[in-house]
Amino acid sequence: MDMQNVVVGARGVAAEDVLAVARGGARVEISADALEGVARARDVIDALAAKPEPVYGVSTGFGALAVRHISPELRAQLQRSLVRSHAAGMGPRVEREVVRALAFLRLKTLASGRTGVRPVVVETMAAILNAGITPVVHEYGSLGCSGDLAPLAHCAQVLMGEGEAEGPDGVVRPVADLLAEHGIEPVELREKEGLALINGTDGMLGMLVMACADLAALFTAADVTAALTLEALLGTDRVLAPELHVIRPHPGQAASADNMLRVLAGSGLTGHHQDDAPRVQDAYSIRCAPQVAGAGRDTLAHARLVADRELAAAIDNPVVIDTGGPEGARVESNGNFHGAPVGYVLDFLAIAAADLASIAERRTDRLLDKNRSHGLPPFLADDPGVDSGLMIAQYTQAALVSEMKRLAVPASVDSIPSSAMQEDHVSMGWSAARKLRTAVDALTRVVAVEMFAATRALEIRTTGTELRPAAASAAVLAAVRAAGIPGPGRDRFLAPDLEAAYVFVRDGSLVRAAESVTGPLA
Repeated sequence: MDMQNVVVGARGVAAEDVLAVARGGARVEISADALEGVARARDVIDALAAKPEPVYGVSTGFGALAVRHISPELRAQLQRSLVRSHAAGMGPRVEREVVRALAFLRLKTLASGRTGVRPVVVETMAAILNAGITPVVHEYGSLGCSGDLAPLAHCAQVLMGEGEAEGPDGVVRPVADLLAEHGIEPVELREKEGLALINGTDGMLGMLVMACADLAALFTAADVTAALTLEALLGTDRVLAPELHVIRPHPGQAASADNMLRVLAGSGLTGHHQDDAPRVQDAYSIRCAPQVAGAGRDTLAHARLVADRELAAAIDNPVVIDTGGPEGARVESNGNFHGAPVGYVLDFLAIAAADLASIAERRTDRLLDKNRSHGLPPFLADDPGVDSGLMIAQYTQAALVSEMKRLAVPASVDSIPSSAMQEDHVSMGWSAARKLRTAVDALTRVVAVEMFAATRALEIRTTGTELRPAAASAAVLAAVRAAGIPGPGRDRFLAPDLEAAYVFVRDGSLVRAAESVTGPLA
């Protein structure tokens, strides 16, 4: 486990910080400046709590119940009741990395000095993260507006010493026992604090940050597999020439074309499209690979811009505003908790991922079809008819692509009213994030099947001939075989081989093998 430290200040965090805490186990520190700002904002809340006038989140109920003024002696109970009642999630447990990202991003907002919690709340949240205690959060419960309410409430329960959590050993146990073992005192929440703990887009944002990192790697992997397929089909690399992409100046397209061109450098297979069955042009799935993958890259760039803005944000309602003017600090209600900006790009990425999977599946099918593969055996089988080769591997790939098309249906347009029509328009950003995570995993598998087919096709194409693949392609072939993923031959139990190919793509081995020749790819 990477035990680097991530310092949380008052101005937000970077995507790399989220990944370090969520996936790398990095320790969290709160800067002294941030703690001072937290204390100043708390002074504002304490002053408002002492006044007779009702202030939302401080001395009133919540949502449609905000019309009731809560007397001081009931306010601690109000905060406890809020957290307990909102910890209403159902369904399977959410993955550990998602929960750590969720908790870390809520901590980031609390440290901004905009929410009005006490410093002890921030410090205790950091201690829980550093102890490796991960709240049990469930799949269903967030509408992506007024924050990821149920998921965050399950995290807030842990801060109170209630509920269940996963310990650093991976075992789910009562929270009270886990906190005691690590010397962490539960927090008795005061005015505003329960609301501040649950009112943010942190779950959907954490999943967006991780999906962006995963998709960036997958776009590069898809460029490599597209190049391998082009080579195995004796296609032309002339369509990858930089001057063709300058005249349509989408940066993602240029990056993908350059990646493919570098992988194919020195190939003895490209350009043979005019030999036996002359082709004026390659099929769209080959020729337009940079355009499709490049559009996805540009979509990813926009999503990262939105994520960066959210990472710099302080999302809560109400918030403490201090412009430094003569009127002093004040507390204002707002709608910044609405997840629309995040929900839109989560949906957009699911569309881009589905289309990239679709074009990769079409390339795989072309490798397996003897009528379109320019001399390769049917289904890349050893003895076609006796052997089925990779026929059903393509079925599996097609099933994944079909599932991804369903996952590309936008969640963010599916608003449903809640809280007695007070919260009458919601983002469904959490749902968009959950389906994107499924889509990213499916895309990894689709790319793995194309890699499996393309490497087999390259070996078949070059065995017993003078033709030689590009140096980068040869490096990929060698790495694939070294990983125990087999080449051409008689039919065998295919599922374990496909799973090994999936791991090879997912852990970055495919891209690293190509880069051992090309140098860093975009």
